[in-house]
Formats: sequence, structure tokens, C-alpha cells
Amino acid sequence: MRSLAGWRQGWLIAGFAGLVLLSGGARADAAADWLNRAATAAKQQNYSGIYVYHHGEHVEVLRVQHRADANGEQEKVEVMDGTSRQFMRINNDVYCHLPDGKHVRLERNALRRFFPALLPAQPASLLDFYEAKLGGIERVAGRTCQVVTLAPRDGYRYTYNFWLDTRTGLPLKARIVNDSGNVISILVFSEIQIGKVPDIRNDMAGKIIQKIQPGKPVMNDWNVTPPPGYEQVQEAVRVLPGKRAPVTHLVFSDGLSVLSMFVEPADPQVQSLHGLSAEGAIGIYAREVDGYIVTTLGEVPNMALIETGNSATRK
Repeated sequence: MRSLAGWRQGWLIAGFAGLVLLSGGARADAAADWLNRAATAAKQQNYSGIYVYHHGEHVEVLRVQHRADANGEQEKVEVMDGTSRQFMRINNDVYCHLPDGKHVRLERNALRRFFPALLPAQPASLLDFYEAKLGGIERVAGRTCQVVTLAPRDGYRYTYNFWLDTRTGLPLKARIVNDSGNVISILVFSEIQIGKVPDIRNDMAGKIIQKIQPGKPVMNDWNVTPPPGYEQVQEAVRVLPGKRAPVTHLVFSDGLSVLSMFVEPADPQVQSLHGLSAEGAIGIYAREVDGYIVTTLGEVPNMALIETGNSATRK
């Protein structure tokens, strides 16, 4: 017969395992709560600061100002180096100041969001495809942050690390890491002020506003099967610079990761990309289908690009 000591040891092991499971579940819930705080803070907090965007071999420095009040959100983003670029977002309308200093492009109901607003409004939607994990406590821009990781449950997305301000939940740093542990891109505040309403000046006086006409709806000529969790969030037929024919543009997202597909008639006089390639941190996959070039691209694993591109067929 098994000794009393043996039974006692078994109970202790079983009890310890139960505690570990509870602890793990509690930590997962805590990580999810942090993500909710982060999504809310990016939308509701007043803040201004300077952050660095490092992607591939490219580095950009940007200034952001964000104000929230009874009228909604107002946000101004300025690129501090290279070609002069400035964006103004008023709720869902984005104004892009062109380098000539005279014209501003207006895109209504834009999907575009700027750091630190990277998470969807309901981060719980991500948890079917990412595992939320709590990390340690670190400092960013002189403020104490809780590290939260979203680790992919499959091979169709990368790992996302977020450094969230412990006082407000505002994301102060974000990092995308591939399955080899290599950093794809980083966004990080070098300085940040939270809580004070910024003086956002509207620089559109005297500018010529050019409304971007929405692309024509796609006539659904293509069947595309994106990776699990990705949904089509945009479709249009657009006239793009340097293209002789209109291009079908489809956008797929799981709420965090994003990939685009472009479909255009093959031009025998133009050498087209085929197979896998990369442009900085952006992966690209192209193939020819029935006289069309299908190109998928995004900061996502090659498997997501290849399977999405290979799934495209004409009806």
C-alpha cells in the first residue's frame, strides 16, 4: 500500500499544480486588463511627446499631440526629419499636409491610427490568436511601465511587446519581434507629457483641401482566404501613381497585424516582382494569376503573405 507520506506528497504536488494554474490564469486576466487600459488611455488621455520609429534600417523621429474632450479626439503628428510631413486627425478624418506647403489631402473615415493608439478598441478580440502575458517593470522616457506581451498562437502573426505607463496605461513603447527573436520594428517615446491638454494649432488656414475620393467598390471578382483571425477591413479599386491600370486594393487585419493585397493586370513591358522579397521591415510576396499580378505585403510572417497570395483566384 502507498504510505501516508506518499499520499501527502501527491496532494501537495496536485495542490501546487492547481495554484500554478490559478496563478497563470490570474496573470492572463491581469494582462488583458492592462491591454484594455492601454486602448482606453490612447483614446482618452491628453498627451504630447516625441517618439522614435525604427523599422528595418530606417529611423524617423516624430512629435505627437493628442487631445480628448466632449467633441472627441484631435491629434497632430509631425515628422521631425527628412521630408516635411504632418498629419492632423480629427476623430475619423485625417488631413495630410503635402510637402509643397500649399495643399492638404483629406481622407474621411480613415483607418489610419498613429502610435500610441495601436490596439483595437476591444483588445479581448485579439486573445483567440494571441496569448497575453505580463512581463516585468521597466522605465521608458523616465516613467515606470508594465511590460505586456502578445505572443501569437500560430505562425500567421508576430509577437508584440508593449510598455504601458503604470499610472495611466498609455503605451510608451511597442516592439514587434519575429519567430527568430529578431526585432522587426520599434516605436518608443523619448519624452512624454501626460495629463496636460496640448495646444494643438490648426495649420490649415489658407491651404487648399483636396478630398481623397473613396475608391470604387470592388466588383468581387476575386476569392481570397486570409489567415485565421484576419478579416477584410477595406476594399477599393484605386488609380495609383506609376500604374497604367486601376489596382484592386484589399486590406486584412486581426485588429493588430495588418496585411494588404494589390491586384493589377500584368504588364509585359514592365518587370514585375515574383516570389518573396522585402522592403525594410515590410515583407512582400508576388505571383501571377490568370494575367494579373497579385502582391501581398505587410509586417507579418511570410507564411501569412504566401498563403493569402496563393489563395487568390478569379471567380
